[in-house]
Amino acid sequence: MAKYLVIVESPAKAKTIKKFLGSNYKVEASNGHVRDLPKSQLGVDVEDDFEPKYITIRGKGELLSKLRKEVKKAQKVFLATDPDREGEAISWHLLKALNLEGKQTSRISFNEITKNAVKNSIKDAREIDMDLVDAQQARRILDRIVGYKISPLLWKKIKKGLSAGRVQSVALRLICDREDEINDFIPEEYWTLEAFLKINEKEIISCKFYGKGNEKIKISTQEELLVIETELKNAEYKISDIRKSERIKKTLVPFITSTLQQEASKKLNFSTQKTMRIAQQLYEGVDVEGEGTVGLITYLRTDSTRISEEADSLLRDYIRLEYGEHYLSEVVQEKKSTKKVQDAHEAIRPTYVHFEPDKVKKSLSKDQYRLYQLIWTRFVASRMQPAKYITTSIKIDANDYRFTTSTSTLAFDGFLKVYKLDEEEEKENNLLNVITKETELKYEALDGKQHFTQPPPRYNEASLVKILEELGIGRPSTYSPTITTIIQRRYIIKENKSLFPTELGEIVNSIMKEYFQDIVDTNFTAKLEKELDQVEEGLFDWKQVLRDFYPEFSITVDKAEEEIGDIKLEEEVTDIVCEECSKNMVIRYGRHGKFLACPGFPDCRNTKPYYEKIGVTCPKCTGDIVIKKTKKGRRFFGCENNPECDFMTWQKPTDKKCPNCKNVLLEKGKKLVCVDEKCNYQTENIK
Repeated sequence: MAKYLVIVESPAKAKTIKKFLGSNYKVEASNGHVRDLPKSQLGVDVEDDFEPKYITIRGKGELLSKLRKEVKKAQKVFLATDPDREGEAISWHLLKALNLEGKQTSRISFNEITKNAVKNSIKDAREIDMDLVDAQQARRILDRIVGYKISPLLWKKIKKGLSAGRVQSVALRLICDREDEINDFIPEEYWTLEAFLKINEKEIISCKFYGKGNEKIKISTQEELLVIETELKNAEYKISDIRKSERIKKTLVPFITSTLQQEASKKLNFSTQKTMRIAQQLYEGVDVEGEGTVGLITYLRTDSTRISEEADSLLRDYIRLEYGEHYLSEVVQEKKSTKKVQDAHEAIRPTYVHFEPDKVKKSLSKDQYRLYQLIWTRFVASRMQPAKYITTSIKIDANDYRFTTSTSTLAFDGFLKVYKLDEEEEKENNLLNVITKETELKYEALDGKQHFTQPPPRYNEASLVKILEELGIGRPSTYSPTITTIIQRRYIIKENKSLFPTELGEIVNSIMKEYFQDIVDTNFTAKLEKELDQVEEGLFDWKQVLRDFYPEFSITVDKAEEEIGDIKLEEEVTDIVCEECSKNMVIRYGRHGKFLACPGFPDCRNTKPYYEKIGVTCPKCTGDIVIKKTKKGRRFFGCENNPECDFMTWQKPTDKKCPNCKNVLLEKGKKLVCVDEKCNYQTENIK
């Protein structure tokens, strides 16, 4: 009979750990959390100093009974949940749920599931770290109070079933604010000029217009371009300066949670949720041919780029052997951060550097292999030399005007030997390397092109994670669930990787901004995160975070309740008649926004899309312009006579006409702009 009981979260993790421990150990899984706040009520006694009321999670009773039987058989219990706040909290909840206070119980944690790490953790067994538990309790209760106090107000104002969250509301605001920036953006015209010059009978180089001498000139209109082209007519092009310099591409640091999510999105097209799911599989253990179950990477929720001395030493030996001493870097590149990094964990790295991706490829799924390869190559690259380039920059003068051209030649690949960067895929222009100041240049052609400035790009999952990290919103464990939640709530949609707010998301965001400014304020949310970090470090009482937060929040909620009032969402009756029962259809809200429904439900279940008219006639026909949505919920304006009429635009049309081309004018921020971008007419929007 086993003397010791080890409890982990998942069966996969249990399977991996079992192979490292002898017959004296029995390993069981809790399948995640076993206790939580009740779903049916707030579950926090705000009058009793925010005392939480935890209950057993529905469906976990049988599992806990089984674990209690195993506890009775064991001499000692080891709680081996994940090495972070949430893992510490799960261990504490197990301690309470299994009545372990009187039992010999220890907490063990490991950053990687390897034989040495697991055995050393048992040697270094400790008590549960209540500072970590309290930091997690504070976060959970903060989020519960915000969600359970604000959500009913959204039900009154919009519809049942909506919810608001502390971090998700900030993420939604960022996406909505970016959409407003894009909608308000007015493109500015500019022109580029390129000269094509022969350096011999066959070869031609191109150079870009810079300005006059050392003064950079911006070409704003075609008229300005024509003046320059006229002055360059019959000009003699001469090389005025050639400079060669060395450029260094710094070595990259190993992955942390946010950078792994960003890079997996860019290189592998993975969502944050998919990245974390696959990384969890690699961490907990995969059956590797000839090795059994192996945890291939270290813990996946971290904001530290640190690597253990042992892993660093083994990696350096590997680089010397596989690539040579000249590829090994003596300097460790550190990640610059403006916020405090919780350095309890290492960076995300392979547990064994000798498990090269191609050696374990047969044992992994396609996606597991691709993510593991990304983590492995980044880790190896982190201790290799920087890449070096020789840059050639050339200045070419003609009639007082200056053109420039340049190229970079890779002199030493360094870390690029193993980790390719997207920008390194550009082809080098080797022609420039053979040019001297004496090279004769013969004019071939000028090419002027019109451009328009572009609005800021919409967030994708990778860039949203990046900005959340930069602003100090959330922590490694929260990025993925935050994005997943606002997508599932239909507050945002993902289209070609870009994140768009839906009509529902915009309504929720506007209410949050109007009534709960602190909750959606990035600085306020970042301040709360810092306080939670201080709780984790034992520098701040966890209940004090709640005491400081709740009074002002409670006043805000009361004020919002009073202003919103007991609003009853009366169904708006339309003049559209139900084809099945002849009743006037009503406007209702659904998961995707407004729709038309028969008031005779459930006897009549007829529904149809609802298209709201904006009071503008279609410029292509006599139909009305209505608000429509794409399949994923993105709003646009189109003709009611579609598909017979194909008019559509993302901006709201007006009944005003462009004085230049007689096309329709669109609302764009505080201006009216012509629907025809080539026309480029714009004026102030005077309503």
